Amino acid sequence: MTNPSLLILPGDGIGPEVMTEVRKIIDWFAAKRGVTFDVSEDLVGGCAYDKHGTPLHDDTMARAQEVDAVLLGAVGGPKYDSLDFSVKPERGLLRLRKEMDLFSNLRPAQCFDALADFSSLKKDVVAGLDIMIVRELTSGVYFGEPRGIFEEGNERVGINTQRYTESEIDRVARSAFELAMKRDKRLCSMEKANVMESGILWREVVTEVGKDYPEVELSHMYADAGAMQLTRWPKQFDVIVTDNLFGDLLSDLAAMLTGSLGMLPSASLGAPMDNGRPKALYEPVHGSAPDIAGTGQANPCACILSFAMALRYSFDMGEEASRVERAVEKVLADGIRTGDLLNEEGATPATTTQMGDAVVAALDASL
Repeated sequence: MTNPSLLILPGDGIGPEVMTEVRKIIDWFAAKRGVTFDVSEDLVGGCAYDKHGTPLHDDTMARAQEVDAVLLGAVGGPKYDSLDFSVKPERGLLRLRKEMDLFSNLRPAQCFDALADFSSLKKDVVAGLDIMIVRELTSGVYFGEPRGIFEEGNERVGINTQRYTESEIDRVARSAFELAMKRDKRLCSMEKANVMESGILWREVVTEVGKDYPEVELSHMYADAGAMQLTRWPKQFDVIVTDNLFGDLLSDLAAMLTGSLGMLPSASLGAPMDNGRPKALYEPVHGSAPDIAGTGQANPCACILSFAMALRYSFDMGEEASRVERAVEKVLADGIRTGDLLNEEGATPATTTQMGDAVVAALDASL
């Protein structure tokens, strides 16, 4: 039996630092649980542009198509702001998503008890929060044609097109329904059917798909009302499914309910491969944070939890994924925090390395 394969793309900024801590978790599983992975590493983003003149080399793209899962750190930085749009670091990430056809983006928003005071909302509103936002990732306004900046009369006009096919809506809806079946069996679909034809089609298709999942309680909500409800009483939701644009906005809003972007993982899933598992890319929600890169201040937990999602969704290792998640929760409960999770004056933050070591120690304690 061959080992599961994992391609690591640390990327730019704090990406390499947080990925170093994930490597410790991978090594721990090999040493303490006999669980081994075939791990390879390559470049994406600005570092790939520096070496190859492109944010994602064709060889790297080919490797990403072959492995069981890809784990990415972060891309971008001010060094690359003046580059042409076509070769900006973010285009490497978008190419991975598009060519791997990763249409279903999973963004969990979970508030650990130890961090409930860090949210800008009242503690009772967010304590125990555990919701999942499923964002369609490969279509909609970010990819629709026509698009661009054109001359119209004596001025320029910027055009982006919101476009969805029935099949594109159907497949992401099914992804969301399947997740809801494994959770609390409640799904809320968010769009703007009151003002957008694409929203009308979205609602109709999701409703039709819902007939195949009679156990799931399906509701619909306009996306702007959904944003309001997420800040009013987020625990009313279990799974939310929405399009690319609204998913981008709503998932970032939900992220801040938990108190820190440094804690939030994500998964982007595609169609099943020959082994029955979906093509998948995992990455922390946070960016490359170039202002703290190389200083040892980065929080590695989001990247560690992204690896936990890979264990669950790509490698069918749900028990081991839960082991990692519990280890992170224990570290937080013990008061070990990086600077983004400290609100006490004079408190000494843990370094990136110390945080990773503490998670490994918590894994040891779980044996």
